[in-house]
Amino acid sequence: MALLEGQNLTKKFGGIVAINDVSFSVERGEAIGLIGPNGAGKSTLFRTVTGVHEPTEGRVFFDDEEITGKAPHEICHRGLAKTHQIVRPFESMTLLENVAVGAEFGGREFDDVRERAREMLEFVDLADIQYSDPGELSVGQLKRLEIARVLATDPEIVLFDEVAGGLDPEETEDIVDLIGDIKDEGKTVFLIDHVMRALMTVSERVMVLNNGSLIAEGTPDEIQNNNEVIEAYLGEHANKDLSNAVSAD
Repeated sequence: MALLEGQNLTKKFGGIVAINDVSFSVERGEAIGLIGPNGAGKSTLFRTVTGVHEPTEGRVFFDDEEITGKAPHEICHRGLAKTHQIVRPFESMTLLENVAVGAEFGGREFDDVRERAREMLEFVDLADIQYSDPGELSVGQLKRLEIARVLATDPEIVLFDEVAGGLDPEETEDIVDLIGDIKDEGKTVFLIDHVMRALMTVSERVMVLNNGSLIAEGTPDEIQNNNEVIEAYLGEHANKDLSNAVSAD
């Protein structure tokens, strides 16, 4: 049975259809990627699943329970958490305090939220600077802080929204390794990214949105060779990049 499922999801903003009759499922323990051009509806789909937007039509189920229309904090408390594309930590708090907020308000009960925060900072390799301010961090470190805050809620599934965006190649490889470690810890992973090497390395299955509609779904190799995807989104040059990403060690 799917851990996360969207049934015929449509989201309209006035006369604009951001996502159009999209159905999908994510199995427990799976790593699935979501790609598409800018404006395809990827982030809107994530926001609809996590309760930021209520769908115009359709339903969302998590762990066999309908969560359509529930508030984001209620959905987070059930074990579904999302990173933010633009990281906005609490600037007046240390890294430890930022992550402790996630542990405190994420819906789980911990004996010591600061100890939980330290464990998550250790996991993302930021423990040695836990008393630093977020303003002292690099972009890559900020992304890791965001991941630690989300993991502190003890989610069953993590939705990563452009987590590799703005990173240099070395930082990207580090984030890919970190997401792999998260999956190895038993978490389910659902991610959006324009960094094809990162997304294709992590994902076992890939969904493709175009103009709000789901146009393809399959393994990275299948998506790489899907003519509709190539014509609608990837193009000749991007397909070459994708081929390199899929074949990379």
